[in-house]
Amino acid sequence: MQIINDNNTLLTVATANLLNLALPNRSFYENRDPYKPAQYEEKCNWLGAQFARLDADVLAVQEVWDADALKYAVKQSGLHYSSVLVPGAENGAQGTPRVGLVTRLPVKQVHSIDLFDERDIVQVPELGPHTRFERPVLHVQLALKPDVTLHVLVVHLKSKRPKFLQDDAGDPLENRDDPHVAARGILRSLVMRASEAAALRSVVVRLLNDTQEPLIMMGDLNDVPQAVTSQMVAATQTIAFDRSARDTALFNAYEVQSQGGLLRDVAYSFVHQGRPDTLDQIWVSEELVSTARFARGEVRRVDYFNDHLHEGRDDTRSDHGFVRAMLRWRG
Repeated sequence: MQIINDNNTLLTVATANLLNLALPNRSFYENRDPYKPAQYEEKCNWLGAQFARLDADVLAVQEVWDADALKYAVKQSGLHYSSVLVPGAENGAQGTPRVGLVTRLPVKQVHSIDLFDERDIVQVPELGPHTRFERPVLHVQLALKPDVTLHVLVVHLKSKRPKFLQDDAGDPLENRDDPHVAARGILRSLVMRASEAAALRSVVVRLLNDTQEPLIMMGDLNDVPQAVTSQMVAATQTIAFDRSARDTALFNAYEVQSQGGLLRDVAYSFVHQGRPDTLDQIWVSEELVSTARFARGEVRRVDYFNDHLHEGRDDTRSDHGFVRAMLRWRG
């Protein structure tokens, strides 16, 4: 964080999906081989170099199986951070990887949000009630200034991969080659992701309602910013007919950047079957939108680090591009 003067502070935030960061010889998925020591070293060195390029004051990360692996990758960056947080992965995550936060700012509070509010529970076809985030949401309160609390949400919503039925041993209970079954599996995934989006919306509203504390949401939403699930969380479109809704809305940092709005074709973070998408996103509350009535800062620019997506698939790197936003806060 760079202090320009008593009234202006520059803050850099970024999000990075690390693609199954785990310790060597540690099995994380049954169908994936553990990293050999040499592969682990190569992955952490590569990530360290990317972290050094991003040089973010606040770095949100996804797909971390072991907190110690993240700490080692951060060490390889040569940068100094006061906190490396990965709740649920301190002794190794089980079932699904966790999200985390690496920061130079003082940490005030840390919350891992697992369960939905009761009113957000949704029935998934053939599976029953969806009651929790598959990957718990991380809510961290940071001291942006002695008298200013910055809320950061790190998220990784359910993927688009079909959710097929299986028994307790993990064996399939339906014919996955059947087109009807495949469509049903995609439907289940969509319902699960949408229910997570709705539950996340409840978290956002609770944090923003009747407050002027800034909030930044970062992570892998597994859908584009204009998708229904993304808009369900942000509710940006609601303000077109209800200006008062700005109080609890989130704004896509890429769309509200003030330095010229560099809307270029390189703004993507994932390539699926040759088509670029922006799954990894940064959203901000109105306090960080320069044109907002209650603005106390702005998004100056947003950059995408995605050249490695065209260098071939390799588990020692990431299959996602990284996104960085440079913010200015006015005292």
